[in-house]
Amino acid sequence: MVAKIITGKNIRGLLLYNENKVEAHKAELIMASRFGGDIEQLGFKNKLARFEHLTMLNSRVKTNALHIMLNFNTSEKIGTPKLQQIAAAYMEKIGFGDQPYLVYRHNDAAHDHLHIVSTNMQMDGKRIDLHNIGRLLSEPARKELEVAYGLVKAEGKGLKEALGIKPIDIEKAVYGKTPTKRAISNVVGEVTATYKFTSVAELNAVLKQFNVVADRGREDTLMFEKKGLIYSILDQQGHKIGIPFKASSLNGKPTLKNLETKFERNRERRKPFKEDLKKRIDTVFGKYTFNWQRGPF
Repeated sequence: MVAKIITGKNIRGLLLYNENKVEAHKAELIMASRFGGDIEQLGFKNKLARFEHLTMLNSRVKTNALHIMLNFNTSEKIGTPKLQQIAAAYMEKIGFGDQPYLVYRHNDAAHDHLHIVSTNMQMDGKRIDLHNIGRLLSEPARKELEVAYGLVKAEGKGLKEALGIKPIDIEKAVYGKTPTKRAISNVVGEVTATYKFTSVAELNAVLKQFNVVADRGREDTLMFEKKGLIYSILDQQGHKIGIPFKASSLNGKPTLKNLETKFERNRERRKPFKEDLKKRIDTVFGKYTFNWQRGPF
């Protein structure tokens, strides 16, 4: 099992991402802990209100959204009851057993995986500390659950994602398949939360893989001067199609101003990955002997 935690400041956007997956029949809500009602009776407004009741208790806390992904090996076919048990045990072990949380089972990949939505704001207005939660709590919890539930171990089967090089769990945005704004929001939200880009060019290098592009306009335009940013869908030839959307209108508000804050933060966050990436590349090339006249042999 692989566990990944992403923290954020937009519980509504996080909830929308998963609810849109449900609406598209690519996910199913299988658990709603501490929501005081049956899953079938919970609408989007009920779910959002439950979280916002807590997040509004302390407006000074900006990072108040938690997005957890639990990924299982492709060889494992796990029933819903067992997935519910695993999710509940994991949340208990990382200190979120008393928090409201929603568990979604996504079916848009070859392997089983869960997405869990929660908040670190507690009823007393205090926050649960998220610093190093991955290393200090999530990793030990993952290893304990692998043993307790007989799950494929991440290290043993190559399930654990390579440090710094990982696939992304989103579908390419296709014009006309889903509402354009939602499709763009889903892609941009997942990419900005997952990748450590340090410029608009780097961001676009990833976005274009999913038929989306961020555009500042020409340098001689007012939009460029005012640091405006719009997002568009691309067709199979890489041409913009449909109506572009202002960054400020999308979930999470991925404006240039907000992205520039991420650029600075990501520059620091990328440093620990550099040496490891270099070693793995050297290992790959080290398997080959190259003769400039004859080529590799």
